[in-house]
Amino acid sequence: MKLVSFATNGDQSMTSGIQTGAGIANTSVVAALTGLADAPSVDFGSTRAVVALAPSQLGALASAAEAHAGDLAAQGALHAIDSVRLGPPIIDPQKIICIGLNYRDHAEEAGLTAPSVPMFFAKFQNSLAGPTDPIVPPRSTSKVDYEGELAVVIGQPGRNIPVEQALDHVAGAMVFNDVSARDLQMANNLWTGGKAIDTFGPCGPAVVTVDEIPDLQSLSVRTHVNGQLVQDGNTASMIFSVAELISFLSEIMTLEPGDIIATGTPAGIGAARTPPLFLHPGDVVEVAIDGLGALRNRVTEAA
Repeated sequence: MKLVSFATNGDQSMTSGIQTGAGIANTSVVAALTGLADAPSVDFGSTRAVVALAPSQLGALASAAEAHAGDLAAQGALHAIDSVRLGPPIIDPQKIICIGLNYRDHAEEAGLTAPSVPMFFAKFQNSLAGPTDPIVPPRSTSKVDYEGELAVVIGQPGRNIPVEQALDHVAGAMVFNDVSARDLQMANNLWTGGKAIDTFGPCGPAVVTVDEIPDLQSLSVRTHVNGQLVQDGNTASMIFSVAELISFLSEIMTLEPGDIIATGTPAGIGAARTPPLFLHPGDVVEVAIDGLGALRNRVTEAA
């Protein structure tokens, strides 16, 4: 099942959708067809609320979206994918947690020792961008970099989650680009100044539910800049697995439905190249992960 957030007809407001073979179905309308909409506490217009549903309920939504394509189309609730704007699949997460130095080859290229415990920092909602939205750097940077990553989305809340139960709390996964302003990042020991920037978190194109992902630790992560392959890694090379990251973070904070955890980037970042490969207006960055789809974001002039 692929969960998206989308807007139609130039509307800026996003609503939750289900990507089907026939197009993007409005989740709220699908829920009404299944009877799930009778659940008073669930806002089916919010993908963050949808990922918190039980697997059986998600399965019912997925089946109904495929089975009732005709009814959905008749109600104006089924849209061709090229007729909508896809936004960040989760537009309103409580937390966006990014992991640093989680691939040994990336730590080596950065000249840093691989961490003994997960390193993490935060982005905020302002950083999120859709899978084809522009990346708009601030005027204060000249060193914009890419970081292709796997991101997981929490479905079931938890605190002090054992490693062996951690993946039960994952609703799904998506592609993420932890765009970074290296000059601003290194000017702040906490990195936030170079990370939590408007549009510096493209993600999507959908949250693919875990039942469609055979193994989160066996996914190819590739990044291209203007068609040139610059990152070619695999999640099997993570220092800390997805399960270990979730367990570690849950010892510090309660993880909530819709929380996004970006799990780190493999080697190949622009700052580590000779000469460095920083992004400039007009450049196109593409990040793709096996089975999850791809992002394609163009860099614009600074704002």
